[in-house]
Amino acid sequence: MESTQATHSDADLALRLYDLRREAEMRRARNWFSGEFWPRSFSEVEQLVTQYGSLQNGWFRQVLSYWDMAAAFVLRGTLHPGLFHDTCGEAWFCYAKVKPFVQEARAKFNSPEFAANLEKVIEGSAEGRERLQRMQENIRQFSAMVEENRKQRPVSSSEAA
Repeated sequence: MESTQATHSDADLALRLYDLRREAEMRRARNWFSGEFWPRSFSEVEQLVTQYGSLQNGWFRQVLSYWDMAAAFVLRGTLHPGLFHDTCGEAWFCYAKVKPFVQEARAKFNSPEFAANLEKVIEGSAEGRERLQRMQENIRQFSAMVEENRKQRPVSSSEAA
């Protein structure tokens, strides 16, 4: 973690980032990403990424680009790394969900910068990597619960059609 203190400017930016998370469409995107987006394979991610114009495609891009932008602020010295770590835990959750597919997405879509800022910030320190490991374990547990619920949920008539 950085030895220098966060500034008032860092705090203002952290508060602004928080405010942006509360915007109505961003909140819908975040709710979808955290509650409904549980990819089991790269092909599911690929299908989502190529569904241009769909709400889910837009929400996927909105959430990931938001957190990647915030991580860029850290990398460029605009936001204190410790303050990012302390106030932006959702970034770890989002990155942990896509981490298994990042390398394949970069190669498949010729996009080496995909989630690159998040990767550098989150995996750039021992503290960040430890938090990522905990988050990955949580996601494995949540994914198993979601999968179990999918199996147990009766199929509605509209889904069967």
